[in-house]
Amino acid sequence: QVQLVESGGGLVQAGGSLRLSCAASGSIFDRYVVGWYRQAPGKQRELVADITSGGSTNYADSVKGRFTISRDNAKNTMYLQMNSLKPEDTAVFYCNAHRPSQAALFGYWGQGTQVTVSS
Repeated sequence: QVQLVESGGGLVQAGGSLRLSCAASGSIFDRYVVGWYRQAPGKQRELVADITSGGSTNYADSVKGRFTISRDNAKNTMYLQMNSLKPEDTAVFYCNAHRPSQAALFGYWGQGTQVTVSS
């Protein structure tokens, strides 16, 4: 059983920055794809960025050049650095971990952290 705990959300003005953290309950980065998803009110949950066990990263087009996903294997923690935030980035952000052969939906999820960007 993998437990994921997010932190770092909050209220920020447009153009500002936030860093989200996701602490995992064990050493999973060598076996799981880990990533960030978000869900805005009235919209489906969508992938923001993920990183494979080999370190390959993938970003949604809407965040490329503004967000950076990273991880610290020693701390079992993943991060999402968000710069140049826009009001349309407002959402609940979720941390996810899933095996490469598994869809993210069936993996492990954190409880979510709210990010609100004011205009």
